[in-house]
Amino acid sequence: MAAESTAASATVSPKVQGALTRYRVMAYVVGVMLVLLVAVAMPLKYLADTPGPVAVIGTAHGFLYAVYLLAAFDLALRARWTAKGTVLVLLAGTVPLLSFVAERIVTRKTRAGQRV
Repeated sequence: MAAESTAASATVSPKVQGALTRYRVMAYVVGVMLVLLVAVAMPLKYLADTPGPVAVIGTAHGFLYAVYLLAAFDLALRARWTAKGTVLVLLAGTVPLLSFVAERIVTRKTRAGQRV
C-alpha cells in the first residue's frame, strides 16, 4: 500500500504535493469544527440556553474556514483546477461533512494527475 501511495504521488510535483497536504489538513480541521458547531454548539445554544460554545466554536470555524479557503485556492492554482471545481471545493467547507467528501475526491484526482 505504501508503495502505491508513493508511486501515485511521484507523478505530482513536490509543490503540488505540499499544497495538497496543507489542503487535506485544513479540510479535516474545518470539517470537524463545523460538525462540532452544528451538532454540539447549536443544540446547546437553543436547547440549553448556553450561547458560549457557539461564540467560541463559531469564531474558530470562521477563522479556520478562511485558512481553508487560502489552502484550497493555493492548491487550485498549483494543480490547475477548473473554475467550477475550485468554487465547489471552496464551498465544501460550509456544508457539514461535505469537506470530508471533497477532500477524498480532491486527493484521489490530484494524485492521479487529473484536474478537479
